[in-house]
Amino acid sequence: GLDAPAAGEVRICGLPLRSHDPGELRQIRTRCGVLFQKGALFSALNVYDNIALPMRELRTLDEDMIRRLVMIKLKMVEIEPKHVNKMPAELSGGMIKRIALARAMALDPELLFLDEPTAGLDPELSDAFVQLIQTIRRETTLTIVMATHDLDTLVALSDRIAVLADQHIVALGSLRDVLHTDHPFITNFFHGDRGKRVLENNLDNL
Repeated sequence: GLDAPAAGEVRICGLPLRSHDPGELRQIRTRCGVLFQKGALFSALNVYDNIALPMRELRTLDEDMIRRLVMIKLKMVEIEPKHVNKMPAELSGGMIKRIALARAMALDPELLFLDEPTAGLDPELSDAFVQLIQTIRRETTLTIVMATHDLDTLVALSDRIAVLADQHIVALGSLRDVLHTDHPFITNFFHGDRGKRVLENNLDNL
């Protein structure tokens, strides 16, 4: 909601994103969670306080309830309670991603936005993080909107794909639909040597 559309409007959960009603805009934002590309944890807050922050901003939960909820979110992302007092500078890249994901899910959002969720992770950590997202999808009713350039992540997690090129959407649909779209970007991205290797290893998703 920081930028106004050049034309038309954006609606989330049926509500206009450019609402002039502060209460309505706040309602929209509490129904969404965001995992930023590099985690964007607050460097001056420990793990516990980073996850608790969105809950405290609601001003409707007492600290006992917040503590219980923080522990639940940590368990969801497979982080042990012993790490709650660590500062972001003490965490590995994989842990930062998981704790940032726990914070993104702090308010039980209906929409979860992932910005390049596996960027900066080595292949093993990337696979583990994808598996975590798959588990969360199975166990919740979340709708996930993801931006990614990683083909393995795309194939593993996506039901519906929008391909952005030339400043607009050039393909929209299932992976199979996208693969059959005639566009230079799609040809280079999906049908190049790396694309072919990834797709051959994931034939069940086609």
